[in-house]
Amino acid sequence: MGYVSAVSQPFPEPPGASAGSRRSVASALLLGALGATVVLLASGRTWASGSTEIGGGTLDLSADGRAVTGVPAALAIVALAALVAVFAVRGSGRALVSGLLAVSGLGAGLAAVLGASDRRALQAEAARTTADTAAGVADLSHTAWPYVTAAGGLLILLAGLLALRYGRHWPAMSGRYERDGTARPRRARSAPADPDRPEELWKALDRGEDPTRADPA
Repeated sequence: MGYVSAVSQPFPEPPGASAGSRRSVASALLLGALGATVVLLASGRTWASGSTEIGGGTLDLSADGRAVTGVPAALAIVALAALVAVFAVRGSGRALVSGLLAVSGLGAGLAAVLGASDRRALQAEAARTTADTAAGVADLSHTAWPYVTAAGGLLILLAGLLALRYGRHWPAMSGRYERDGTARPRRARSAPADPDRPEELWKALDRGEDPTRADPA
């Protein structure tokens, strides 16, 4: 009909699409989703541990990645949003979103590496626990989780670079129906429902009609 045109595929392939571009789509999706998952999980693990003196004894301390820096986790969420949005836009918009995806991965990786040797989070935990802002941290040690987080950021970066390189050949989401400017034909009005037949009343309600309203003479 003139009013709507059905789109047979939600992701129609543009001209020039090839098996190589389809592989790059799958690779980017896998790398981006895996990288964001790694960043979110690893940033919640213990990055640093130590101890502080309290009441003549010692108290063990630990700080997870989000206490050290919330940047990687925040950028991982941005990356997930960009990974979805890259298929919702075309042309220069897709390039911008792909760049955002790449920058998110780069930023998450750099923030993780910079926080790998951080001790401020443990010092803040020691001050909070002992109620002494001058409390020190002893036996400070760091784990490998910041570098695992950085590896996740690298995967996101690779996904963004794939999107920048091959994104112009990728399919894009489209609406199932698109208007073509033709006026919508008015649906013929059904005969009024018989109030003595409940099934007709329900059918009228399903059509969006008021079964209690009589037709004008």
